[in-house]
Amino acid sequence: MTDKLENKFLDKPFRISVAPMMDWTTRDYRVFARLFNPHVWLYSEMVTTGAIIHGDKARHLDFNTSEQPLVLQLGGSNPKDLALCSKIAQDWGYSEVNLNVGCPSDRVQNNKIGACLMAEPELVAECIAAMQHAVDIPVTVKHRIGIDDQQTYEDMLNFVDTVAQTGCNHFIVHARIALLKGLSPKENREIPPLRYNDVYHLKQDRPHLFVEINGGIQTLQQTQEQLQQVDGVMMGRAAYHDPYMLAQCMTLWQQTPPDRFDIMQQFMPYIERRLSEGAPLSIITRHILGLFQHLPGARKWRQALSGNNAKTLADVEQALTEMQERLYAATHCFVAD
Repeated sequence: MTDKLENKFLDKPFRISVAPMMDWTTRDYRVFARLFNPHVWLYSEMVTTGAIIHGDKARHLDFNTSEQPLVLQLGGSNPKDLALCSKIAQDWGYSEVNLNVGCPSDRVQNNKIGACLMAEPELVAECIAAMQHAVDIPVTVKHRIGIDDQQTYEDMLNFVDTVAQTGCNHFIVHARIALLKGLSPKENREIPPLRYNDVYHLKQDRPHLFVEINGGIQTLQQTQEQLQQVDGVMMGRAAYHDPYMLAQCMTLWQQTPPDRFDIMQQFMPYIERRLSEGAPLSIITRHILGLFQHLPGARKWRQALSGNNAKTLADVEQALTEMQERLYAATHCFVAD
């Protein structure tokens, strides 16, 4: 069973999560994101079974305990390999394992990974059954509402019902189809229209399933509206470019959002530790550029930390001090008599 949080906003279980995003939801980002909200579920980048079985496990799987609850998203289609990697994930300390059945890129299609698997629900069910048999932690599926010539609600319902026969009860649904021929991954996130009603219909038709919606959700108000229809909301790039959205979601738990500057003060020791390990500052600061999104001076904050503008931790501290001064001036300005 999925670990569900008590939803005082709607008086029912619910879940907020940040989508797995290649090159974005790295360990550095996840440590930063956790400071905004202790309740949201974080995801790793998608990791293929081959990378885990034959590659550097620590590089792909290591995480900080502060990131929990944390989900490992796997890419693969071999039940035996997926079962093995799920067991490794459980032993590594992950809270949950998710199977990617939504990525539309050519690279993953060629390896029979991602959204192309929606055309083979029986294979996905076999994979999920093997993964569940290997672990005690929850196993979930992230998928699209359809692909190519399988775009109807009935096609999606057949996929979900086939997989649900394994006992899997948590489905994260990206409310767009994926066109595997002719559109790039970026275009597949933007061009196919959002069909939220298909996801709402799924929840209505299968009320015993935990249905989490993904796609185009960018504000707290939109999140609240979605929770009126489904059990959970997965945010994507909006939560990366404007991470304070996660803090605003604290109100769903009837808690006060943390202060941006307090978040940075908590994050500074982590930056210092990463620098001592030899990590370039730029790979860490790229994740914090959106901290002051929509506030006066946000552009100058981004400029101060972009590229090679920030070379040391002192540069980050200076940028933070200047941002604090700009915000103070913007909120305490007055017209002299």
